[in-house]
Amino acid sequence: MDGMSLLTVTVLAVFVGFEVVSKVSSTLHTPLMSGANAIHGIILVGAIIVAGQAADPGILAVALLAVVLATANLVGGFVVTDRMLHMFRGRQEALGRDGTGRKAVGKGEGQ
Repeated sequence: MDGMSLLTVTVLAVFVGFEVVSKVSSTLHTPLMSGANAIHGIILVGAIIVAGQAADPGILAVALLAVVLATANLVGGFVVTDRMLHMFRGRQEALGRDGTGRKAVGKGEGQ
Protein backbone atom coordinates (compact mmCIF):
# COMPACT_ATOMS: atom_id res chain seq x y z
CA MET A 1 0.00 0.00 0.00
CA ASP A 2 1.20 3.48 -0.74
CA GLY A 3 1.25 6.30 1.81
CA MET A 4 -1.98 7.91 0.65
CA SER A 5 -3.92 4.64 1.05
CA LEU A 6 -2.52 4.16 4.55
CA LEU A 7 -3.44 7.72 5.48
CA THR A 8 -6.97 7.24 4.11
CA VAL A 9 -7.48 4.03 6.08
CA THR A 10 -6.17 5.70 9.26
CA VAL A 11 -8.45 8.74 8.91
CA LEU A 12 -11.49 6.54 8.20
CA ALA A 13 -10.65 4.35 11.20
CA VAL A 14 -10.46 7.42 13.45
CA PHE A 15 -13.86 8.67 12.29
CA VAL A 16 -15.54 5.26 12.58
CA GLY A 17 -13.96 4.66 15.99
CA PHE A 18 -15.11 8.04 17.26
CA GLU A 19 -18.67 7.46 16.06
CA VAL A 20 -18.84 3.97 17.59
CA VAL A 21 -17.38 4.99 20.95
CA SER A 22 -19.53 8.12 21.23
CA LYS A 23 -22.70 6.00 20.88
CA VAL A 24 -21.82 3.71 23.82
CA SER A 25 -23.89 4.30 26.96
CA SER A 26 -22.26 4.82 30.35
CA THR A 27 -23.36 1.43 31.66
CA LEU A 28 -21.57 -0.37 28.86
CA HIS A 29 -18.40 1.71 29.11
CA THR A 30 -16.80 -0.27 31.96
CA PRO A 31 -17.21 -3.75 30.40
CA LEU A 32 -15.88 -2.42 27.10
CA MET A 33 -12.88 -0.90 28.88
CA SER A 34 -12.14 -4.29 30.45
CA GLY A 35 -12.22 -5.90 27.03
CA ALA A 36 -9.98 -3.19 25.63
CA ASN A 37 -7.53 -3.78 28.49
CA ALA A 38 -7.29 -7.44 27.51
CA ILE A 39 -6.48 -6.41 23.94
CA HIS A 40 -3.86 -3.95 25.18
CA GLY A 41 -2.27 -6.76 27.19
CA ILE A 42 -1.92 -8.78 23.98
CA ILE A 43 -0.41 -5.75 22.24
CA LEU A 44 2.11 -5.41 25.09
CA VAL A 45 3.12 -9.06 24.76
CA GLY A 46 3.58 -8.59 21.00
CA ALA A 47 5.72 -5.48 21.54
CA ILE A 48 7.90 -7.36 24.03
CA ILE A 49 8.35 -10.23 21.55
CA VAL A 50 9.32 -7.81 18.75
CA ALA A 51 11.74 -5.99 21.06
CA GLY A 52 13.32 -9.29 22.09
CA GLN A 53 13.94 -10.35 18.48
CA ALA A 54 15.04 -6.98 17.08
CA ALA A 55 18.49 -7.00 15.51
CA ASP A 56 18.51 -3.50 14.03
CA PRO A 57 18.94 -0.65 16.57
CA GLY A 58 16.20 1.40 14.88
CA ILE A 59 13.70 -1.42 15.16
CA LEU A 60 14.75 -2.00 18.76
CA ALA A 61 14.18 1.68 19.61
CA VAL A 62 10.70 1.67 18.05
CA ALA A 63 9.87 -1.65 19.74
CA LEU A 64 10.96 -0.35 23.15
CA LEU A 65 8.88 2.79 22.60
CA ALA A 66 5.94 0.50 21.76
CA VAL A 67 6.51 -1.41 25.01
CA VAL A 68 6.53 1.81 27.04
CA LEU A 69 3.42 3.20 25.35
CA ALA A 70 1.53 -0.11 25.57
CA THR A 71 2.40 -0.37 29.27
CA ALA A 72 1.17 3.16 29.94
CA ASN A 73 -2.02 2.47 27.99
CA LEU A 74 -2.65 -0.80 29.84
CA VAL A 75 -2.08 0.68 33.30
CA GLY A 76 -4.14 3.76 32.46
CA GLY A 77 -6.98 1.58 31.25
CA PHE A 78 -7.05 -0.37 34.48
CA VAL A 79 -6.99 2.85 36.52
CA VAL A 80 -9.92 4.27 34.55
CA THR A 81 -11.84 0.99 34.86
CA ASP A 82 -11.26 0.94 38.61
CA ARG A 83 -12.52 4.51 38.95
CA MET A 84 -15.60 3.70 36.89
CA LEU A 85 -16.36 0.67 39.05
CA HIS A 86 -16.13 2.85 42.17
CA MET A 87 -18.71 5.18 40.60
CA PHE A 88 -21.14 2.30 40.08
CA ARG A 89 -20.89 0.97 43.62
CA GLY A 90 -24.13 1.12 45.49
CA ARG A 91 -25.10 3.86 47.87
CA GLN A 92 -25.32 1.24 50.61
CA GLU A 93 -21.51 1.04 50.87
CA ALA A 94 -21.24 4.81 51.16
CA LEU A 95 -23.84 4.98 53.94
CA GLY A 96 -22.63 2.00 55.92
CA ARG A 97 -24.28 -1.33 56.57
CA ASP A 98 -27.10 0.05 58.71
CA GLY A 99 -28.06 2.63 56.06
CA THR A 100 -27.85 5.66 58.38
CA GLY A 101 -24.41 6.97 57.53
CA ARG A 102 -23.11 6.07 61.00
CA LYS A 103 -20.50 3.42 61.51
CA ALA A 104 -22.15 0.17 62.53
CA VAL A 105 -21.28 -0.67 66.15
CA GLY A 106 -20.60 -4.27 67.02
CA LYS A 107 -21.01 -6.00 70.34
CA GLY A 108 -18.86 -4.49 73.05
CA GLU A 109 -17.87 -1.47 70.95
CA GLY A 110 -18.89 2.08 71.73
CA GLN A 111 -20.45 1.31 75.11
